Amino acid sequence: MRYRNWLFGHFREVARLCGFEEYDAPVLEHEELYKRKAGEEITQQMYNFVTRGGEAVSLRPEMTPTLARMVLAKGRALRLPAKWFSVPQCWRYENTTRGRKREHYQWNCDIVGAQGVAAEAELLSAVTTFFQRMGLTSKDVGIRVNSRRVMGSVMAALGVGDDLFAPVCVIVDKLDKIGAEGVKKELTEAAGIDGGVADAIIATMSARSLGELKSACAGVDPAAVEEMETLFALAEGYGYADYLAFDASVVRGLAYYTGVVFECFDRQGELRAIAGGGRYDRLLSLYGAPTPVPACGFGFGDCVIMELLKDKKLLPDLSHEVDYVVASYNADMQAPALRVASELRGLGASVDVLMEPKRRVAGVFDYADRVGARRLIFVAPDEHAKGMVRVKDLRVIEGEGVKQVDVPLDSLAEVDQAFGARPGGRPLGGTGATSGDA
Repeated sequence: MRYRNWLFGHFREVARLCGFEEYDAPVLEHEELYKRKAGEEITQQMYNFVTRGGEAVSLRPEMTPTLARMVLAKGRALRLPAKWFSVPQCWRYENTTRGRKREHYQWNCDIVGAQGVAAEAELLSAVTTFFQRMGLTSKDVGIRVNSRRVMGSVMAALGVGDDLFAPVCVIVDKLDKIGAEGVKKELTEAAGIDGGVADAIIATMSARSLGELKSACAGVDPAAVEEMETLFALAEGYGYADYLAFDASVVRGLAYYTGVVFECFDRQGELRAIAGGGRYDRLLSLYGAPTPVPACGFGFGDCVIMELLKDKKLLPDLSHEVDYVVASYNADMQAPALRVASELRGLGASVDVLMEPKRRVAGVFDYADRVGARRLIFVAPDEHAKGMVRVKDLRVIEGEGVKQVDVPLDSLAEVDQAFGARPGGRPLGGTGATSGDA
């Protein structure tokens, strides 16, 4: 939980820095929301069931359809463009591997109502800002970028009709999983594509620059290419162009994408995709929008990024910590000890209380060490009779600072000054073990 809160804190902080507003939704949705009939794996991976009222529902496997439903419900009351984000829990019944679980969390950022690629550039800015906060440079991770518009024109030039475009993209997205032969088999058998055309489709997927793609297929839409070039120019302006690379094999496995698509990956090639997203201008129309609503977004799972941060040794030490442990000398001192703890908590310190007096002082120190306390406060009869408590600093190195002081009960707010710390400072500068600010 400490690492989850730390990670989610960074997700939320980056979203805040980029001007996104947080939303949430029920974990159950109507099953029909996800059945788009394009052969997507996601429709086979739902945890779905029928309610007592006869409704076919599913635990959400992804958040984007829910976002679409909520945007449509808002209607004209929602001012566009809208920039929303969430960190939802999602469920997919699939084979578990490293970085892939059946239950996971996912950072979603979406921009609704912006037509140009400036929106995609803003999304990619959020992604790369997060990478930079984690200490991940363009040498560690990269972002492969492509365009469904570009690939649509390539498919059209190869004779693939519009009705087959989305299913073909879903199949081609499996290239890394099942290989070229497997993709060709599905293209010919499941989609009915001619073998020669299937070979040509797979060949175009190897293009690693727009120039290579234009050379490989003369039918590329120049407007779609210009859009991609604009995106790379905007990336230069943001300062993250070194993370980006064109890759014609990236099509994303969801049928609703219509424009720019992207996937984040680790340069070592040891993990599955870190994050992915793109433009989905027609998704809201599928759910009843009277006119197309431009939209784009990304999903960034919690599993793969944590594996990568472990591999790169970039995770901070988030051991449990508290500012103080307050211990009473005996049962008679328990109530005064609780008053001390309560006052310190009121001052903003994290305080653990020894529930029962220990027979041996060593037991008190053992407990304070186990919970990661910075300081230990003894509430004992002699000191209490003088209006004092004894405070021990458990982290100071012998000979390098004040180890122990007696502090007046009415001056607990000045404990730091008694130890020579900066006035007003907390012992640990805040116990950020559960914070996203580390």
